[in-house]
Amino acid sequence: MSGAKLLTFGCRLNLHESERIQGLTGHLDDVVVVNTCAVTTSAERQARQAIRRAHRESPDKRIVVTGCAAQIAPEKWRGLPGVARVIGNAEKLEAESWTEKALSQDAGLADIMTAPLVPASPVTETGGHVRALLQVQQGCDHRCTFCIIPYGRGASRSVPVSDVVTRARELVAAGHHEIVLTGVDIASWGSDIEGKPALGTLCRAVLDAVPELPRLRLSSLDPASVDKDLWFLLAEEPRFLPHLHLSLQAASDLVLKRMKRRHSVQDAETLVSRARALRPDIAIGADLIAGFPTETDAQAQETLDFVMRHQLPYLHVFPYSERPGTPAARMPSVPNALRQARAAALREAGEANRRTYWQSMIGRDLDVLMEGPERGHSAHFVPVRLSGGQAERGSRLSLRAHGLDEAGLVAEIN
Repeated sequence: MSGAKLLTFGCRLNLHESERIQGLTGHLDDVVVVNTCAVTTSAERQARQAIRRAHRESPDKRIVVTGCAAQIAPEKWRGLPGVARVIGNAEKLEAESWTEKALSQDAGLADIMTAPLVPASPVTETGGHVRALLQVQQGCDHRCTFCIIPYGRGASRSVPVSDVVTRARELVAAGHHEIVLTGVDIASWGSDIEGKPALGTLCRAVLDAVPELPRLRLSSLDPASVDKDLWFLLAEEPRFLPHLHLSLQAASDLVLKRMKRRHSVQDAETLVSRARALRPDIAIGADLIAGFPTETDAQAQETLDFVMRHQLPYLHVFPYSERPGTPAARMPSVPNALRQARAAALREAGEANRRTYWQSMIGRDLDVLMEGPERGHSAHFVPVRLSGGQAERGSRLSLRAHGLDEAGLVAEIN
């Protein structure tokens, strides 16, 4: 493929934005773009290592650094070997930023707190993916004590319903059978729109306006913001997929309070129970931080007990990572070895829950979106291997699960 080489770190939104950057940099064969993440020190370290490696392997190429870590502390990246330019999160999706004139200038970064959303360009092809990411929101108005991301993404800004619907139609016309709504805090969608519509309103609008869309999925969701329309869709709309991934972070009330989260353990308990009452087979995942400052053994056990009690199958577990400038970085820390041990315990519990959940699907018919001739994911986001045949990439199949392997379910065509 001609054009710039993209190296992407972090969340789904970064991945989506890198795809948009790829479309803007087709004329830049001598450029490597590094789209950074600031969530953890590990993510920043990996990006720095990638920059040094890219410079060693291709010293003649210009390296352009962007993303949240670059937005928050541009000076940290400008001095790395091979770096020709640092571009902010507000500018990275503008075509003007990728002209030769712009790349030759050492311009400053725009104020992310006042930056508007950059409209997405029309979809003309699938980008090689069977599952499409559709950005509906940017930024965050909350100030969790562990999180630096609002300073990299700015205030919450919503994509208007009409623009989301137009984009969804284009994605379906381009061949996508599934759309994943993504953003920094998608549960805040609509907070800056007149009347303050909720995320469920947007989801209903997309499904009503694009009846040919077979599958709509959500990215990570704040447990404090599940609205009545989302509950309606879970109960009544089969195209709204039975898969919720919650930005839970902990299941101890005192830890949640110190994190400045907006939900309690009881709120999370109620949400999980209600979701399963509406869709008994729903897949529920969670983001969890292990070893948050001041967290005791007993509080860590509360979170582990919650995971086991509710049999959460999909966990994203992160050992706590200090982010300079955040309130949590000034709190009494938990030793790193203990953070790692608590993270390992959560991951082990999640893996056991995942196998149990997969086993519950054996003997069932599954709606599978194929991502290769033998591999795909069900509506519940269970990885599935097709046995006894091959399928066209991007096709949807009704498969009957008959077993498990190390990667997920094994299924055959009904």
